[in-house]
Amino acid sequence: MMQIKEIRAEDTWQLRRDVMWPQQSINYVQLPEDKSGQHFGLYLSGELVSVVSLFVAGQRAQFRKLATLPRHQGKGYGTALLHHLLKEASAQGITQLWCNARQEKAEFYKRFGLQETSHTFRKGGKDYVVMEGSVATPEAAASTAE
Repeated sequence: MMQIKEIRAEDTWQLRRDVMWPQQSINYVQLPEDKSGQHFGLYLSGELVSVVSLFVAGQRAQFRKLATLPRHQGKGYGTALLHHLLKEASAQGITQLWCNARQEKAEFYKRFGLQETSHTFRKGGKDYVVMEGSVATPEAAASTAE
């Protein structure tokens, strides 16, 4: 059974590290703003398999550190979690959303209406692109989740 719920920042760290930066220490994936963010986890039969964090600044927000355990990737769990985040953002009055996407994942984020900007950078040997887009109304977000 799949369940998505809000979790504590520290509940995201191990999964973030294991998926995104397995060669780094746990401190590498801890963000200074984690304490002020909202964090969501997707559980399968009680096991945390996907996480994402949301950082709000007025009507604009950034989501960061979307990570799904490798054995569960490609099964729609990241998609379900991102749809949940979009609904939460919309309910909070957020109108603009952005992220730093790994270049090879840009197509995934385009499915959620995010567009690549001209801002790119490299971190830890990986290429990133800043992506941004509008947050749909709760009704529109619900219809795209189906």
